[in-house]
This record gives sequence, structure tokens and C-alpha cells, in this order.
Amino acid sequence: MKAIPDQNNHIVVVGTSAGGMKALIKLVEQLPKDFPAPLLIVQHISADATGDALLNSLNKIGKLKCIHAKQGNKIESGHLYLAPSDHHLMIEKDGTLLVTKGAQENRSRPAIDPLFRSAAASFGNRTIGILLTGYLDDGTAGLITIQRCKGITIIQDPADADYPDMPKNALNQIKPDYCIPIAEMGGVLSTLMTRKTGKQSVIPEDILKEVKIAQRVLSDLPSVNSLGEQVPFNCPGCGGVLWKIDKGSSLRYRCHTGHAYTAITLLAEQTEKIEETMWTALRMFEERKNLLTTIANGQKGAMANSANERAKMSQVHIDRIRAILLADDKSSESDSPV
Repeated sequence: MKAIPDQNNHIVVVGTSAGGMKALIKLVEQLPKDFPAPLLIVQHISADATGDALLNSLNKIGKLKCIHAKQGNKIESGHLYLAPSDHHLMIEKDGTLLVTKGAQENRSRPAIDPLFRSAAASFGNRTIGILLTGYLDDGTAGLITIQRCKGITIIQDPADADYPDMPKNALNQIKPDYCIPIAEMGGVLSTLMTRKTGKQSVIPEDILKEVKIAQRVLSDLPSVNSLGEQVPFNCPGCGGVLWKIDKGSSLRYRCHTGHAYTAITLLAEQTEKIEETMWTALRMFEERKNLLTTIANGQKGAMANSANERAKMSQVHIDRIRAILLADDKSSESDSPV
């Protein structure tokens, strides 16, 4: 374990997904121009998006200076740093921003957990983590890390969220310091800025290892091997072995190249891969049936009969696969393991 310096300045990290633009505007417009802490924000966006629409909307509020985070920049109070698309945003203890194209976590890049984890490891009890609207459960493990490092956790009241899954899943795993509507967060943050944090306790070794894995953008077999035990299924991102992380209360998985999943996101990714495979199988059976039908039409006797029978069997497989793909998935709401 490693202690970090005892300082008074705070850092606020925010994670959101679906519905994030509206939520972030509502949050940021409550903060004064001289807000005495930097804000680092991750919103899930597609790799081909620029993020300019959100950035321009936040700058129109006219209070905090909002910019895209850049590798090597030093954070400043009263500034908002937005993770660029297709890159993770992290922070070092000296306030230097890390913008990397490491492995996806929870099917996302940028992902919320790497930011929350790095802030907790670097700023400890001076970290304030906020989780807003969104799907699935990215950010839950990060909030748990912040709590383990004695920081403050804030979750948007699910009833206030346009997409309540992310706040709900977090609440299933942790008891936050605050579960409130966004309209109340500005006042809470202003109050928290005046709190005395005291001396920071040591940072758990497993947290430091996970931060290094995300920062290095390299395979780190010894580190991930020390975090948990191997499980009998593979990483959907690279096909490598997965380890079940046995630290904290949430069920998580990692591969040694850096991909990371909660149980919910791993199940969602497996489901997507299965669907892709089923569509490929459907196409191949249809091509096989068409080829056999062509052969049967061009032949006579036993060869034609054999091709016809095999074409009929291909149609049986086609019907079965199509039925699976087109079926209404009644189990979707119960897939979540939390």
C-alpha cells in the first residue's frame, strides 16, 4: 500500500452515459466561476464523435472553462476537462492528465471506471465522485474504489434520471454519501469544498495495480494474476483468458491486456457476440441451401435427390436460427446478476 500527500484541494470526477448532455448542463450551470476544484468528466460517446456538441453547450453556460482533456495538461480549479472520444481519461497525483487509447472497459472508451479509479488512487479522500444517468453499470466499481479510499460518492436519484439503470445498479452495490437529484448537487458540492479531509490513509495495493494496468496500455500478466483467479470463459474483446477480480463487493472480470467488465457488461457483450455468430450461421446455411438447390436443379437421379434432401435439412436449420433471432427475449430483464 502507498500513502499520498496530505493536501486540501479537492477533485470532482463525473461519469454519465445516455442522457448525459442534459444532466451535465443542469449540474454545471449550478457551479460558480470560481469553483475551487477541477471537474473531470467522462461521458460515453461513440468513437467517431467529436464531443464538441457537449463541450459547446457547457461553455455557453459561461461559468467554468470547459475544454477537451489533453495528455500532459495540469488541472486547474474552475476548469472542466472532458474526456475526448475513443480515449480514456485518467489523472496522476501531481494533477497531470493522462489521455490514453487503452483497452476498453465495460465496452466503453472513454470509460468511467478508469477515471474514478485513478482519481481515488491519486487524491484519496479529496476525491468526490458523481454518477449520473445512463445504461448498464459503468462507474459502479469506480465509486466503490472512491469509497475504499475514503472519498465522497454521489449518485443521481434514479427517479431524477432520464435513464436510471446506471444509478440503480450503483445503488444495488454501494450506499453512497448522497443520493440526490441533480438540482441539489451544486449546493452539496459547495458545502463539500469547505470540509477538512485530514490525513490520507494508505491506498490499497490492488487499486494501484488496476490503475497501472489502465495507464500502461501493455499486457501485465503478473499484476492481473495477483488480483483474482482465472475463470473458464474468455474475454470478448481479445479472446484471452479472464480473471475474476475478488476485491470489493462487485463482480468484475479482467484480461491481462487490459479489457475489464462488470458481470452485467460481460453478459451484454457475450449476448452481442452470440447474435453476431447466429447471423453469420444463418447466412452460411442460406448460402449452402442455395448451392444445394442449384446442384439439384442441374443434376438427375440420386445426386439430385441427395442435394434436395440436404437443402431441406439446411432449411430446417435456417428456420431454427431465424426463430431464435426473431424471438422476443423474455429473459432480458432478468439477465442482470445484481
